[in-house]
Amino acid sequence: MTKYILRRILLSLVTLFLIVFALFVLIRIMPGNPFPVERMTAEMIALKRAELGLDDPILVQFANYLSLLMSGSFGNGTSLYNGAPIKPILLVCMENSFKIGVLSILLGTVAGMTLGITAALHRGKFLDGFCTVVSILGVCVPSYVFMIFLQYFFSFKIPFFPYFFDASRFLFSSIMPSLSLSLFTIATISRFTRNEMVEVMNSDYVKLAESKGLYGFELLRKHVLRNALIPVVTVIAPLVVDLMTGAMVIEKIYGINGMGKLMVDAIAGDGIDYNYVLALGILFSAMYIFVMLLLDILYGILDPRIRIAKEN
Repeated sequence: MTKYILRRILLSLVTLFLIVFALFVLIRIMPGNPFPVERMTAEMIALKRAELGLDDPILVQFANYLSLLMSGSFGNGTSLYNGAPIKPILLVCMENSFKIGVLSILLGTVAGMTLGITAALHRGKFLDGFCTVVSILGVCVPSYVFMIFLQYFFSFKIPFFPYFFDASRFLFSSIMPSLSLSLFTIATISRFTRNEMVEVMNSDYVKLAESKGLYGFELLRKHVLRNALIPVVTVIAPLVVDLMTGAMVIEKIYGINGMGKLMVDAIAGDGIDYNYVLALGILFSAMYIFVMLLLDILYGILDPRIRIAKEN
């Protein structure tokens, strides 16, 4: 198991390095200006480019940026927040996105698996059809449309929840955005859980267990859920990253100072703040790689055959 984990960690680090290099090069060759050109003269922009080393060869710029990353810093912005250091602002946005993302993940996972298990245990009946309709709606209806629907009814018609996000009332004001973000997660997990459980319940080893007198919760716990969870975990992993890094439209509509809103502001401001875009891109990639690393390790725990096959 140790050899398997070390190999996956090494592969993850190499992948992250290649992604950082690719993001850096792509952002440097993008068209546009990283400075607010309406408020700066050509001479000021030239001096700022020289100060930030943007006129150096691209490999020299990458080496300098890599040393900056190794020191735990993302540098300063170019147009957002008057060029203030990126790290403190990014930490605040990460905290807001993570809190709402965790609530969305918990709600989506619990509700999705509950609907999926209920549909599988009542396949072909009314509850199965109801859960299927919920899954279809969750996949087809965009989260921001559901968000506007919730705002209209529970903030405007029935003024119970705040219309915009309020950090001083975090738990209360994060209920609606969390519900909106979790809709797609509920639908996806429900659909996969239902399909995988039906397939496992029709398998030969489950029928053999039933013939030996194993029924009910014991059969579900020992034979059905364990084997049905592996494909479901595969679906949950990328959804975790999407929810924890923030949804751009939801955060913008609800006024949440999170990573999704920060990305929109960095791109749609007076000048494209390449340093914020690069920092957020690296952070998103690192989180995705980390979650997929945990997924690989979890695979090895849930099914030792996967670990043995990858070690050989």
